Amino acid sequence: MPALKIPVPKKFKKTIIPLLLVFLVIVSVQCLSQRNTANLQNGDLLFVTAEETGLSGAINNVTQKKEVASFDHIGILEVAGSDRYVLHAAPKGGAQRQNLNEFIKDQEVEGQRVVVYRLKPQYRKFIPDAIQKAHSMLGKPYNFDYILDENSYYCSDFVERAFRKNHIFILEPMTFIDPKTRKTNTFWEEFYNKKNIQVPEGEPGCNPNGLAGSDKLERVGDL
Repeated sequence: MPALKIPVPKKFKKTIIPLLLVFLVIVSVQCLSQRNTANLQNGDLLFVTAEETGLSGAINNVTQKKEVASFDHIGILEVAGSDRYVLHAAPKGGAQRQNLNEFIKDQEVEGQRVVVYRLKPQYRKFIPDAIQKAHSMLGKPYNFDYILDENSYYCSDFVERAFRKNHIFILEPMTFIDPKTRKTNTFWEEFYNKKNIQVPEGEPGCNPNGLAGSDKLERVGDL
């Protein structure tokens, strides 16, 4: 018995086909997002790629160690049941616990990507302590001077402190020298002049690129 063919009006085709394509794109994007975040684990470190200009570019200019690692922000992933949060210190909101999807969306708005790093197996036992410590720091303001302070935190400082009890990361002498000119980066010179603070060259500190270079971490992939 021949298959029954039902004629479809041309107007209907013109309407339904574009709508179907839009639907398929939306479903594909949602599936991709779910696939990219499905394998995240408690304690993963989420690094945000650096921009080329402004504060982000200035941070990267004096801290980048590897071409594959170019970051200006970092947070700790916390898995709580079916929910996932990012524990981090940001200029907007200070030390906070932010929903993962909102965190990712904020980076996408700025045109930046999130790259996942994970503690190597022998260090993962320290994650509960780190998350507990991170929770104790929530609510503190952001450290806009980038000089270590017990009452405010910047992003990598927040993460380093969270893992400090178990010596996962180390503080290093900070540098604000432009590797190309061998002089203090102009951005940082003006930045601290406006604050009437001497550039804290050589003072102890940390930065996202330095943390990403730790031999205790392994790169998992992009979100």
